Amino acid sequence: MNTHKIRILLVDDHAVVRAGYRTLLEDHLTLDIAGEAENGETAVKLFGELEPDVVIMDLSLPGIGGLEAIRRIIQRRHDARILAFSMHEDTVFVEQALQAGARGYIGKSSAPTVLVDAVKAIAAGNIYLDPDIAQRLAFQKTRGSSSPIAGLSTREFEIFCLLAEGQTVAEVARRLSLSGKTVANYSTQIKSKLDVSTVAEMARIAIRHGFVRA
Repeated sequence: MNTHKIRILLVDDHAVVRAGYRTLLEDHLTLDIAGEAENGETAVKLFGELEPDVVIMDLSLPGIGGLEAIRRIIQRRHDARILAFSMHEDTVFVEQALQAGARGYIGKSSAPTVLVDAVKAIAAGNIYLDPDIAQRLAFQKTRGSSSPIAGLSTREFEIFCLLAEGQTVAEVARRLSLSGKTVANYSTQIKSKLDVSTVAEMARIAIRHGFVRA
C-alpha cells in the first residue's frame, strides 16, 4: 500500500486562518503540512528548504506579495506545483496567477472539499480551477471581452495594485526590492497600457474592478 503523504507548504499571513486550514487538510490521512509561511519571502525560502509537493499560496501577502512569490518559486523550480488560494475571484487575478506559474486557483469562499480536491489534483500533476471561476473564465473568453488590466504582465499588475492602494514609488520599490527608477518605468508602462495619465486614474480603475477598496 502506498503510504506517501502529500507534503504541503501553507502560505497565509493570518495565523488563525493557517491553523484552520491545517486542521482541515490534516484530517485527510494523505495530506501533511510540512511548513507554514506568513509572507512571500519566507515562502520562497521554505520552499527551497522543505521541497514540498504542493504550495498553497495566498495572493494578498505582506512584503513581495503572492504573485511575486509564485514567480520566484517557479524560477527556482519550473515544475513547482502551486495552488493560488485567494479572496479575489476576479478572472484577472486568476489569469495573473496562472501566468506567474500557479497550477490552480480557488477562492477562499469555496467549500472545504474543493481545497482538498485541488491539492490532490495538483499533487497528481493536473491543473485545477474552482468550477465557478473556470466557468466565468470560459464565458469571458467566449465573449471575447477582456479587461485592459489583463494585458499587464505579472510584475506590472502587482505594481499597479500597490500604486492604486496609495503606495508611493519609493514604498513600492522597497517592498519589491527594486530601484525607484525601475518602479517609475513600470508605472509609465502601466499608464500607457491602461490609457491613463495619473495614479489617481489607475486607482479609479482598480476600485471599479474591486482590486483595492475605496
